[in-house]
Amino acid sequence: MNGSVRVGQVVGIPLRMHWSVPVLVVVFAYGLGRQTLPVWTPGRSDAVYTFASAVGAVLLMGSLLLHETAHAVTARRKKIAVEDVTLWALGGMTRMGRPQTAAVAFAVAVSGPLTSLAIGGAALGAGIGLHLLPGWAVPAAVLVWLGWANLFLGAFNLLPAAPLDGGRVVQAALWWHTGDRERADRAASRSGQVVGVLLMVVGWIGLLRGGPGGLWLVFVGLFITVVAGAERQRAVIHTALRGVRVDGAMSSPVTTGADWLTAQRFIDEVAVKSRHSAVPLLDFEGRPSGIVQVRTLARIPEARREDRRVCDVAIPLSQCAVAAPSDLLSEALDRLRPSTGMRILVVDDGHLVGIITAKDISRLMRQHTLRGQGSN
Repeated sequence: MNGSVRVGQVVGIPLRMHWSVPVLVVVFAYGLGRQTLPVWTPGRSDAVYTFASAVGAVLLMGSLLLHETAHAVTARRKKIAVEDVTLWALGGMTRMGRPQTAAVAFAVAVSGPLTSLAIGGAALGAGIGLHLLPGWAVPAAVLVWLGWANLFLGAFNLLPAAPLDGGRVVQAALWWHTGDRERADRAASRSGQVVGVLLMVVGWIGLLRGGPGGLWLVFVGLFITVVAGAERQRAVIHTALRGVRVDGAMSSPVTTGADWLTAQRFIDEVAVKSRHSAVPLLDFEGRPSGIVQVRTLARIPEARREDRRVCDVAIPLSQCAVAAPSDLLSEALDRLRPSTGMRILVVDDGHLVGIITAKDISRLMRQHTLRGQGSN
């Protein structure tokens, strides 16, 4: 996600944090310290409220992290590649491959909400128990607040709207019932678009009535609508390309460059002559070693282009989508990584024989549309 930076690892998976997370912590801490705690536990000093609210906000962010970690851990147990976990203002996002069965999709989807509900129940129970002890009113209030927040998070994520976890549950159930993955994807994304619009409408009504929470609902609804629309388009593409093999979609021959060249020499001899925004690389043995993006080369200071080799700034082959000529294109599309965009390297017996880009997919989609019109 743009605007995020890597801050560490969680269970061996890269953890990234968006710039909006500190803002979210401040907002939560302010609401807890200035509104909730003074009402629930009146008579304390500002220092107590400030410290307690900061602890509560950090605990809530930790809960969001555990929610996403549950998705990641379940996915890895089910042999799904997980790229990273990102925390941001609307919660979190785990980038991973596509599940290969409905049962796996269901297990990954429900793991997050179940974790939030379990944390919420535990925190709520602990808060109620602490409230019975003298002198523990403020910590008890923080735990009760944390419990209700997690219960809301778990319940909200179970709304039947992709990309929320509830939408993934609906998609898995329909996939299991119909045996048609793309049909299930389209249905879940449609429900996401409907729920997203409803949330925006409710948010706008709230704003008109002076409710500050309305703006948050508008943003959440907009996010759900946009992502659901993108997922619906992806499902349409998978349906249209069903049965198409990789060798029927790839472009060949491919412009390539040697990965041992300096950045300056690569720019002069390869990049400026290429019509593409990324160039596949070959090693000394003529085997593919990765992809370098032209924009990455452009960001290298001119003074350092003679010192850095292009392989140092390239995306290694292990992080690229790779397919054999005989593979189904729909399965190859599932291997796409956000870091490389819509690019699939076609490799046969260790040698690069072609590449599939967004232009190739667009060409196939136009042909599919024309065939559909011709049959009417």
